[in-house]
Amino acid sequence: MVGMGTTVRAEPARFFDGGAGEEPPRRDRPPRIVLERRAQGDQEVFALLRRIGYADRHLGDLVVPADVGTSTTDLTSVPSVFAWLVPRTGRHLPAALVHDALVADADEPAYLTAQGRQVDRVEADRVFRDAMADTGTGVVRRWLAWSAVTLATLVVAPRVQLPWGAVEGWWRRGVAVLSLLLIAWLGWCASWDLVDRSAPLAVPVPWVPEGEWLEELAHGAAGAIVVPLLLGLLWGRFRMAGAVLGVGLALLLHVTVLVGVLTLLYRGVEAVATRVPLLAGAVVVGGVAASVVLVLDALV
Repeated sequence: MVGMGTTVRAEPARFFDGGAGEEPPRRDRPPRIVLERRAQGDQEVFALLRRIGYADRHLGDLVVPADVGTSTTDLTSVPSVFAWLVPRTGRHLPAALVHDALVADADEPAYLTAQGRQVDRVEADRVFRDAMADTGTGVVRRWLAWSAVTLATLVVAPRVQLPWGAVEGWWRRGVAVLSLLLIAWLGWCASWDLVDRSAPLAVPVPWVPEGEWLEELAHGAAGAIVVPLLLGLLWGRFRMAGAVLGVGLALLLHVTVLVGVLTLLYRGVEAVATRVPLLAGAVVVGGVAASVVLVLDALV
């Protein structure tokens, strides 16, 4: 991948005002992000009412969107359980808006280039990572975000946006999905191994020895780093994404599951409160009453 092994020095001036309507881009002006909120069913999207320009180190000037007012974005596409790591908006927003336009699945490109060059999905992901660096986004956050969009490229991107054929695409997709599933399963096994309990599909892992709990925890954490790094090598040119996602999944597995469970619980409560308010009220009253009884029982 172009630029994978290089360190990008932040250059905020690479972003510039892309103009609006017949107004031409202005390299001497900072970008102005003007969004209009629109609803598409249950999804919240935004239309860009002014273009954003970005001077990429390899592709030259990129201006998005090509058609002001019709192209929409959901800002930074992040599942809700990971929003605490990479929020939908923030310092990285200009880079996310550029990336959204570069990967838009449309009949015509949603971006403008000086030479009318087509940008494939892999190159768009690289632009995203470099552009995040130019916005001053932290190193960890931008590599997490780049790894996430790279996974989307490998797994769900339309084939017409990819610089490889169908067979290679299926190979890359299989390696990515199976390696992450393997890491999740090993994390499941290691978790039960740490507490010396059995569970469905759980087997002892060789890097967690019998001993003091802190010693087992240290070995478990070491395995959560080493094993994903080794599996990441199977990703080939995308090994950095494989390593980042694998280690992140292994180390944050329990946090992610907890946040996911709490998110589902919240959505369930919200749905009940909206559709059956009387039942929701009864549940709240019952929960408070039960809590009072338990506290009094403990005190007495």
